[in-house]
Amino acid sequence: MGKKNSDNSSSSGKGPEEDNLKGSNPSSENDSSKDTGSPKSHQKPLDWREFRASLYIQELQAANAVSDTQKQEGTSFGPKALPLKWAHPISAPENGCVLIATEKLDGVHTFERKVIFLLRSGNRHPQEGPFGVVINQPLGKKIIDMKPTNVDLATTFADCSLHFGGPLEASMFLLRTGAGSGLPRFEEVIPGVCFGARNSLEEASALVNKGVLKSHDFRFFVGYAGWQLDQLREEIESGYWYIASCSANLIFAGSQISSSESLWGEILQLMGGQYSEVSRKPKQDI
Repeated sequence: MGKKNSDNSSSSGKGPEEDNLKGSNPSSENDSSKDTGSPKSHQKPLDWREFRASLYIQELQAANAVSDTQKQEGTSFGPKALPLKWAHPISAPENGCVLIATEKLDGVHTFERKVIFLLRSGNRHPQEGPFGVVINQPLGKKIIDMKPTNVDLATTFADCSLHFGGPLEASMFLLRTGAGSGLPRFEEVIPGVCFGARNSLEEASALVNKGVLKSHDFRFFVGYAGWQLDQLREEIESGYWYIASCSANLIFAGSQISSSESLWGEILQLMGGQYSEVSRKPKQDI
C-alpha cells in the first residue's frame, strides 16, 4: 500500500513536488466537445468519462429490466442524461479514477474505509509510479493553524481547510476549475479538477488575487499516497482496492460531510450491486 514506499513515490525517485506540473493536460486529448462538425446543443456535451458512465447506466438498466418492453427502452440509442452524482466500477486504474478501500483494509488505520483520488495512474509514463490523495479525511484544521512560513499559504489560503492526503511526505492541492475552464499552468486530472504542488503555489495565489479563482476552489492535502510500478496492481489483484470512475462533484464532497466514511459508502452505493452490499457491512474486527 502507499505507506510501503515512504522514501520513494515512484521508481524514478521523483516525487510530485519535484515534477513539472505545468502545461500538461492529458484529458484534453479526449475532449469530444472540440468536434466543430457536430450540431450545436444547449446541453453541455458529455466528456468521454460521462459518455462511458451513461453507457454503463444504460446497460445496467437493461440488465435489470423485467420485461421485453423495458429492455427495449433501456437500450435505446445514444447516451441518456446522467444523474448529478454517479459512480461505476472500471477494470483498471486510470488518471482521475478513485480507489475505494475494501474490507481487507479494515483495521489498517491509514487506509481503512478511505477513498483515494488517483492523480496519475503510471500508465502514461512507465518510469513513474501511480500516486493520489485521500479525499475523505479532513483534519479539522485550517492552514493558518499550522503557522505556515510560506507567504501564499499564510495569506491567500490561510482560511482553507487541511486534509490528510496519505502517508508519504509532500504537500499537494486540488483545484476545482469548473467545466470548460481549463488552466494550462496546472495539470488537469479530469474535466474541472486540476492538481498542483508547492512549486505552483505562487501562480495559484496570483489567480486568486486577480479574481480568476476563489480560495474555496482549493483543497489542500498533507501527504499523499504513492506506489511503485507494480505495487498498486498487486494490491488490486489481492483484493485491497475497488476501482471506480465517478462524477467530479464527488471528489470535493469528502470535506463537506460529517463522517469520513460517508463518501466511502456513498460511492459504493452508487456503484450498485455487490458494492452497495459492501457499504452496509459493519467493519471487520482485526
